[in-house]
Formats: sequence, C-alpha cells, structure tokens
Amino acid sequence: MKKENRQLKPYILLWSTQSLSTLGSSMTSYTLVLWLYLKNGSAMQTALLSVCSYAPYVIMSIFAGALSDRWSKKRTMLICDLVATLSTLCVLLLIKTGNLRAIHLYVLNALNGLMNTVQQPAGEVAATLLTPEKYYQKTAALRSLSQSLNTVLTPVIATALFAFAGIETVIAVDLISFSIAFITLLRFISIPETEHDSTQYESVLSSARTGLVWLRHNPLILNLILFLACINLIASVYNAALPAMVLSKANGGETVLGLVNTCVGLSCLGGSLLATLAPAPRNRVRAICLSLFLAMSTENFMLAFGSGPTIWCIGAVLGWLMIPFMNANMDVIFRSTIPAQMQGRVYSCRNTLQFFTIPLGYLLGGALVDSVFEPIMAAAPAGSIAVHIFGMGKGSGAALLFFFAGLAGVLICIIFSLILRRYYWGARKKI
Repeated sequence: MKKENRQLKPYILLWSTQSLSTLGSSMTSYTLVLWLYLKNGSAMQTALLSVCSYAPYVIMSIFAGALSDRWSKKRTMLICDLVATLSTLCVLLLIKTGNLRAIHLYVLNALNGLMNTVQQPAGEVAATLLTPEKYYQKTAALRSLSQSLNTVLTPVIATALFAFAGIETVIAVDLISFSIAFITLLRFISIPETEHDSTQYESVLSSARTGLVWLRHNPLILNLILFLACINLIASVYNAALPAMVLSKANGGETVLGLVNTCVGLSCLGGSLLATLAPAPRNRVRAICLSLFLAMSTENFMLAFGSGPTIWCIGAVLGWLMIPFMNANMDVIFRSTIPAQMQGRVYSCRNTLQFFTIPLGYLLGGALVDSVFEPIMAAAPAGSIAVHIFGMGKGSGAALLFFFAGLAGVLICIIFSLILRRYYWGARKKI
C-alpha cells in the first residue's frame, strides 16, 4: 500500500486540486444558467451558453492535440487555466458595474471553450504520464468520483450561495479554488514529457491527419467514439430541456432543479464507488453498451411521464448510476490501446468527433422546446391524451421532448451494440 501511495502521489495531488478548481468553475457556470433563465425565461438563450462553450472546443480540438503533443503539458495547463480565470474576473466586473448581458456570457464562454480545447488533451496525457499502467482503472474511477462529487455539490452549494449571498460570492469561491490548483501545479507537480516520434516535425494539419489515420485503422476505438457522439446528442438535448421543464412546472422551481441535479451526482457517486471496487469485466465493450442502455431506457421516460420531483429524482438515479462504470471502462480501453506519444492527437480527434454533437444537441433541444413542443402542448385540448400523459402549461412541451429523446436513445444503443460486437473480439487481447 505504501508503494502504491508513493507511485500515485503526483497523480493524486494533480487530480484533487484540479477537481477542486473544476468544482468552483462548475458552480459559476451553474449560477449563470440560473441567472440567465430567470432573467429571460428562454430555453434557447440558456442553451446557447453551452453552445458557445462547446463550439470552439469541437472546431479546434482536432488541431489542439497536435500542439499538445509538442508543447509542455504543465505550461499548457497553467496558461489555459489563467486565461479562463481572467474571463471569470470579467464576469465579476460586469456584474459589479451592472452591465452583464447574455452576449457577454456567450463571448466569455467561447473563450473558456477555446482554452479547454487546448488544456483537455494536455491534461489527459499528463494523467497517463503520472499513472503506472496497472492503476489505470483505479485512476479512471477516481476521475469519475470527482465528477460525481462535482455534480452532487455544484447545485447544492451554488444554489445556496446564489440565494443567500449572490453571484459575486459564487465567483469568489471559484477564484479561491483556482488559486489552490494553480499554485499546486506550478510549485509541487512535475509532469514528464512524452518521447516525440518523427511526427514532431509535421505541420499541425499533418499531425491532425495522423490522429485521424490512426482512428481509421482502429475501428473499435472509432466506433466507440461515434457511439458516444450519438449518446451526447441525446444527453445535450436532455440538458437543454431539463431546466425548461423543472423551472417552469408548478411543482418544480430552482430548489427542485437543484434536487434533481443532486440526485444525478449522488447516483454518479455510487457508480464511481462501484467502478472503484468492481473487478474488471470480461468484456468491457459489453459493459459500456449495457450501461448506456440502462441510462437511455429509464431517465428520459421517467422525466416525460413523471408528475413530480420524486419520479424525476428516481429517473436521475437510474439514468446516471452506471455512467461512471461506463466511463472507467472506456478510459481503460483508450489508454491501453492508444500509444502515449499519439494520445494528444488521437484524444483531440476524439474530442471533435465525440463532442461535436453537444452544441448541436443544445441548439436542437432549445429550439424544439421553445418553437415546437411547447406550442404543440399549448394547442392541445385540455382533455387530450397528450395533456393527460405530459401535463399542461409551460414545461409540458419539454416533457414530450423527453419521450422522443428516450426512444432515440434506446434505438442508438441497440444499433451500436450490434456494430461493436464484431470489432471487440479482434481487439480483446489489448484490453
């Protein structure tokens, strides 16, 4: 145990402080969503916050990995964190002067998304370099654990601080958490660099092409990425529609939205513990497919048909319980299959392919709620089957959207389960 602690100490130090900083950033983002929706009442305007964050991330990721493979991982992470924090200070200044508008948030979110584009592959490679291979599943579970705690604590702390102390206090906590993570990385963590191969002299475009070529010759990894891209489309539609439904319904509100999100976090926390303690599955791909099928076949339907917080919270638990287990197995497959000197480029190609559906999903979810499903439900007769099932008034259109999202999610899981089964056996010795 002492040897394990010594080997994992640099990773634990990086993981814990970066997780704390992520919690602070998530609290600010969550509070700004509440601020904007309560100010304007538009699902589309709220969804655009996430669109602006993800658009540069998706567009530039394929090139960022090539740069990440060349640059110092530590220096890259420090600079990106610093620029993102300066944007948070701009939000604070605009609030203090009473000039904060939605357009300011869109621009600053786009800047943060650009910084995350470069930082994320550097962080992924840093985690690999600081972790002995035999601990990959354990460190993947730790990442899921921190993400789960983040999901649990973000709505609770952010809502409480926002209600009782204002958005300025939330941002102050964010800045404190950033300072701790920044100083720790700067002074106390040494990240080794990867051994460069011949591609270090390629242009950025050629390096990005190298990552795509690697994926083309590894169909298991490519199809897992495409599977997650489709799931992300459904998940981002869900994220766009959830505040619109819960904040609008008579038995909803800010507290209920925080409660549902807290249940998501608690469920992920339980799933993270499962991923930490469970033995490695014999078939990691099957574990991924079953985990996502459970998520897609429960939560969306319970949000669609549920009439109050109890059902919504049960749906949140069932929908997110196995996601950390899925993420841990996905992480092991990726880190065990992709060479370390290629990970920056391949992860960046992964980011573009896997996450380009997220801004599309937010746009689609916001547009469908505001312009399609809410008008449909508003025009439905009071005694109709649709009103009986999905309710009436504002928020019922979002419930109808959840029903169709659930159907699409189940179909996606079935199709990709059949596709992935044919590729798993050829790659099983590696993973």
